[in-house]
Amino acid sequence: MDKKRLVIFDGNALIHRAYHALPPLTTPKGELVNAIYGFLLVFLRAIKEFKPKFIAVTFDFPAPSFRHQKYEQYKATRKKAPDDLYSQIPGTKEILEKIGAKVFEKQGYEADDIIATIARNVSQDKGLKDLETIIVSGDLDTLQLVDGKTKVYALRKGVKDIILYDKKAVQEKYGGLVPKQLADFKALRGDPSDNIPGVFGIGEKTAIALVKEFDSIEKLYSALEENRLPKSMNENLKKRLKEYKEKSFLSKDLAQLEYNVPVGFSLERCRWETPDKEITSQVMGDYGFNSLIGRFEKDGSPVDREKKPKLKKVKEIKGNLQLW
Repeated sequence: MDKKRLVIFDGNALIHRAYHALPPLTTPKGELVNAIYGFLLVFLRAIKEFKPKFIAVTFDFPAPSFRHQKYEQYKATRKKAPDDLYSQIPGTKEILEKIGAKVFEKQGYEADDIIATIARNVSQDKGLKDLETIIVSGDLDTLQLVDGKTKVYALRKGVKDIILYDKKAVQEKYGGLVPKQLADFKALRGDPSDNIPGVFGIGEKTAIALVKEFDSIEKLYSALEENRLPKSMNENLKKRLKEYKEKSFLSKDLAQLEYNVPVGFSLERCRWETPDKEITSQVMGDYGFNSLIGRFEKDGSPVDREKKPKLKKVKEIKGNLQLW
């Protein structure tokens, strides 16, 4: 008997990854759609592999989140994405709406927070003990959600190099740390991609060692204040921990995902059905994604790999864009 699955797509992360992974493709009207096309490739691949009964797609709300209120410099060092990437987000949402995939977003929150809320909701529902959740994302912030019922299907390079993270895989990547400790790891190590400061001078190895030994930064700082740290610990390290205590706790707060976003989630609203053939043909045809029509008709199964999308190609495009 097939396992019941909910697949949650991290919309913004996947669109960003697709935009940078695929060459510029345009519709018959000349609109750039490489990010939309790449998103749909991942979307269909996940459907084919996991055969979900439920699908949810989350997006960042285009405004500062509650983290910016806590720390003005949050993500301040991140380079702004090109406008022609952001211009493809509305089109992606439009396609998802027409094919029956439920989209969630909420002002003041990021897509990851909505993913965390949904995943925690179904994980703690005793009536859904047989439901597995698969998070499809282009970054690793959601790895802290991995548990016995939740896995992360993460894009490592481009849109075809993908790894499925369970608890064991997370531990292997982070030197034995379990998913719930990743916020503590970032509290010490920081996260340059999001401009989360951490503790100055503490690198990955030291952060992992400290979290493994003390379990959390709360217990670490309790030991520090009560003078219970090992005598062998470097004095400079103790000094840094004391000096950056406030930044450490702020960093954990920024790294920790929010589990209570009032997003109006309902599992039944996310039930996935193969889109109507006529609708799929019209929507995909409007964007020039003719090769994807057959895949949707087969509930995500790929068509003959020799078929290619009938898209206008600019001079820079070379090679076959089929990914499987």
